[in-house]
Amino acid sequence: MTIRAIIVDDEPLARQYLRELLTEHAQVQVVAECKNGFDAVKAVGEQDVDLMFLDIQMPKLDGFEVLELLDRPVPTIFVTAYDEYAVRAFDAHAVDYLLKPFSAERLAEALSRAQHRVPPPDIRGSAR
Repeated sequence: MTIRAIIVDDEPLARQYLRELLTEHAQVQVVAECKNGFDAVKAVGEQDVDLMFLDIQMPKLDGFEVLELLDRPVPTIFVTAYDEYAVRAFDAHAVDYLLKPFSAERLAEALSRAQHRVPPPDIRGSAR
């Protein structure tokens, strides 16, 4: 099963690091990268996204505001440098919470959890 993912982070190096780690996971296809929350909301509306890697502290819209503005729930792995938002993230039904800097092994754990939360293609309603 292919997981179509979006990376949302205002830091270019953080997006690059995550994208590079994800190349080791053939089941994950990065379909969009966004540098702010507005772009993320737009991308989720335009793309068939199965999983979102979402930073919390970003200019204009934070990660929680992004989730509130989405037309549909998207399984989310929060990727942040701040541990104080973890409880709020899980209250928002986060798949996982990666604290920067995280390891390739920790990302693999998060992806394993995500695979159980991403609906199968026949339920998603999209032709792959």
